Amino acid sequence: MNAILIKLFATALTLSQVTTRPDAVRTQFDPAKDGGQVVAILRDGCAHMRKSFDIEDINLDELISTAMEDPSAVAGDNAPKILHGLDIAELNTSYKQFCKGENPPNSPFEAAAVIAFYNNAVKDLPSAEALRDIKLPSASVILDAAGKPYSETFETHGRRLVVPIEGVPDLVQKAFVAAEDKRFYQHHGIDERGVIRAFVGNLASPGRPAGGSTITQQVVKNLSVGDDVTYERKIREMIVASRLERLQTKPQILGLYLNGIYLGRGAYGIEMAARSWFGKSVGTLTLPEAALLAGLPKGPNYYSPDKYPERARERRAYVLSRMKEEGTITEAQMNTAMASDLGIKPPDAARQDSGFYLVDHVAREARTFAGLETLTNASYTVRATVNAGLQSALEAALQEGLAAYERGTGRARYEGPELNLSEAIKRIEAAAPAPEPAAEPVPAPEAKKGARKVAAAKAPAKPTVQPAWQRALVSARPPLYDVRWPLAVVLQTGKNGTKVGLPDGRVASLEPGPARGKLQVYDAVRVRLREGKGSLRADLRVRPTVQGAAIVLENRTGKILAMSGGFSYPLSQLNRVTQAVRQPGSTLKPLTYLAALNAGLQPNTLVMDSAVTLPPIGGVGDSWSPKNYDGGGSGATTIRRGLEFSKNLVTARLLQGGIAAKAPDSLQRVCDIALEAQLYAECERYYPFVLGAQPVRMIDLASFYAAIANEGARPSAYALEAVERDGKPLYRHPDKAPVRIGSADRVAFYQLKTMLQGVTQHGTAAALSGISAYVAGKTGTSENENDAWFAGFSNEITVVVWAGYDNADGVRRTLGRGQTGGHVSVPIARAIFQAAWANGVARTPLAPPSPEAKALIADLPIEPRSGQRVAGGGFIEHFRLKGGQVADTQYALVPRDTLYAMRPDAEDGDYANAEDGADVAGDLFGNLPGGRRTTEDPFAQRRSAETDSGRTADPWGLRRDRREEPQAWPGRDRYGQVNPVPFGSPFDDEGDTRARQRRRDPDYLFGDDPGY
Repeated sequence: MNAILIKLFATALTLSQVTTRPDAVRTQFDPAKDGGQVVAILRDGCAHMRKSFDIEDINLDELISTAMEDPSAVAGDNAPKILHGLDIAELNTSYKQFCKGENPPNSPFEAAAVIAFYNNAVKDLPSAEALRDIKLPSASVILDAAGKPYSETFETHGRRLVVPIEGVPDLVQKAFVAAEDKRFYQHHGIDERGVIRAFVGNLASPGRPAGGSTITQQVVKNLSVGDDVTYERKIREMIVASRLERLQTKPQILGLYLNGIYLGRGAYGIEMAARSWFGKSVGTLTLPEAALLAGLPKGPNYYSPDKYPERARERRAYVLSRMKEEGTITEAQMNTAMASDLGIKPPDAARQDSGFYLVDHVAREARTFAGLETLTNASYTVRATVNAGLQSALEAALQEGLAAYERGTGRARYEGPELNLSEAIKRIEAAAPAPEPAAEPVPAPEAKKGARKVAAAKAPAKPTVQPAWQRALVSARPPLYDVRWPLAVVLQTGKNGTKVGLPDGRVASLEPGPARGKLQVYDAVRVRLREGKGSLRADLRVRPTVQGAAIVLENRTGKILAMSGGFSYPLSQLNRVTQAVRQPGSTLKPLTYLAALNAGLQPNTLVMDSAVTLPPIGGVGDSWSPKNYDGGGSGATTIRRGLEFSKNLVTARLLQGGIAAKAPDSLQRVCDIALEAQLYAECERYYPFVLGAQPVRMIDLASFYAAIANEGARPSAYALEAVERDGKPLYRHPDKAPVRIGSADRVAFYQLKTMLQGVTQHGTAAALSGISAYVAGKTGTSENENDAWFAGFSNEITVVVWAGYDNADGVRRTLGRGQTGGHVSVPIARAIFQAAWANGVARTPLAPPSPEAKALIADLPIEPRSGQRVAGGGFIEHFRLKGGQVADTQYALVPRDTLYAMRPDAEDGDYANAEDGADVAGDLFGNLPGGRRTTEDPFAQRRSAETDSGRTADPWGLRRDRREEPQAWPGRDRYGQVNPVPFGSPFDDEGDTRARQRRRDPDYLFGDDPGY
């Protein structure tokens, strides 16, 4: 028996059962015993069909006979080929056998073969009850901090907002019924007349056949059996649809349909489609809007108003004419609606392009705090803490900063265009004019004529037509959909220069940079515009391979105002703010200084910036001998300057009696603060910890710096404000004050804050000197320049920025010599602070001490290099009061006689004992040549010279000598692997036994080889 004939008979067997005995549909037949019953069912089915067509006064015999006996009359001359070898004579004989009551001797029918195919098709049939109780995947709307719609979260094929059928206007319901299933309220799940018409029509249809599906069948196809183009799927679909009709009412089925269908622009369901296409709810749709949406299920892409507006208009006209035929609307209403504009909103207005990492984080918090399994199992209204404008600006600053780093280091590589629009442009050019597909219904002739007359009367004489490249560019969906640089299409290459077209239709001259000689016409690339006098120009932007992350936290509340976990969410969904740990380097040093200040040291306490070796903790392991970045030291310096210029040796020496009497006890106190600040769940008790050797989460580091801004009150970072469903609250973030870090008092935190302001005034973050009145912070760089950080705060917010390469392959790639936090991350942070102030965050000078702290602080002038108190006119330092008196700790760690011996006029005259000696502008005591003294702020001139204005040689406002110390784990090589080679060994990290010269970080944190 012909294979196609077997499938046709199995389908006919299904149709006959669901139309003649819907309550007793069998899903299994015995090939040996049930042949006669199958024949009887097929004959009953054909008899039922004849009666159904009699109702419409259509002669079924004549219709079928014409198709069978003269297929070319229906299908054209190619009909035999279209049936893939099916013998038309066999089909005609079968029709006579089952529909005419004849018993032809040459019947091709074999019951056993048909039964076998049918039994296999209905095996493991889905349950109709599952559809009755189904919960459609839904999209939840996320509102920003201002209460405006910001984003949606949904599963694949689940971007929908479920709306009850009662909420869909009757006009909208009738539009879809008229377009898709005019007998919806009469049939019982299967429209046998539609099936036969589709069968006859398919004799002439190559490719995908028309199915004659009802709305009920479409529900089953979309939500249950799938959309395979097979006879097996059609068989399963008809049975489940028939059963669903007995379980649910027509309105319930229509509700499932309207909430389940895909209607273009990524929208599933009528409510989401109404918002995506028209920016309104389904309840406010007009007649032409309803008709436009009702025309889309037939082909959301083919009839897309974005891509093919003329097709969309003709399809809308068809729906309107069907509504008029059904008596739903009048002819006048039809004509008015046909003449109206499409009225759709631009695609960009319906598409999210930022905040994907933050939205993911909100969804995780909904699971953790609100107890919701997922935000996609219902339509929730989610209120988030995000500042929408700041979020976009943060992403732009991070992306531009990372790309600028690679350009500046020569690491930028062009790997090809994001996409090429050649095919899209060809399709657009070929689509005008675009014929209607042969198998699709067309408007009635009289309706089309009326539509043309009204449209012609109101249409402009000559509408402006966008070039094909612009239409393709506007509708393009680039893979990196959250990259902030605009997408442009290459229109010209060669010796006459490169030209690109922009979405607004303008054309710019392109500087191709690393893509020179590699661009092709219609490549879509990212650019940065340079608008000014003369012609428009653009610079190519290349996606960097370096990664980065940034967060903005509100200090008092812990609200996450903005966050980006990587360069681009489509490239990597790993949120490096919350889901990754990296060595913080010198951004962790404030912990040690906080412990020292809390122990009673003052910011002017002198510490030797010179070589130091700390013995093993508990006598186990190796001694620790850290180095400064430049390999040297500057002699005695204040702890303020030690932090401002990020001196490793000063930080290490604070453990040697500056915090506790013994170094291990000092380390323990630093760890205690770290644990209470919730920077870590466990503290690694070895000395390099104080220099940032233990990896940390960025979000936890941000909370600690917010605590510094708050004088010790640590907020808990969060992004989820509230969750509602159908207007009923399900969760609200509890109002709770920041938790105070009791391991240090307010005075210590305030003193630390002023020292961190010095970092931005003239220290390693001097590029921020122009805004240092408002911002304090600390740079950081890990061992071998693998990680570059900046963590800082204003009165209102904390900003943390990280840059580095991912370690997915186990190898930590360096950023390169000199690529420190001050050089890479500070410029990004500066742009983020500026964006925050431009998006509603207050810009206020850093606050003075709180009343509680102020009562225990005295502001006195000092000479900043030596820390020596002066009568007046010097740098104002903030001293802790003890018993109402200033606790003088200037010489607590470096005795006076040690300093006296190091003076230039000491007996031996050996000023070199002070390592590099004092600054030529004055020694540690403020002495100048000739016996003069200075009380001027030695940083004032430097601040004036290095503000952001007027700097041209270094566009970031930095100098290469503004560096902090890279850090490393002890006992590990530069790749973070355990290093079994003894410190000082001539063998390299790779196990090479040949002694050789190689680059050494001058601030290598361990090893007692003086060559380090």
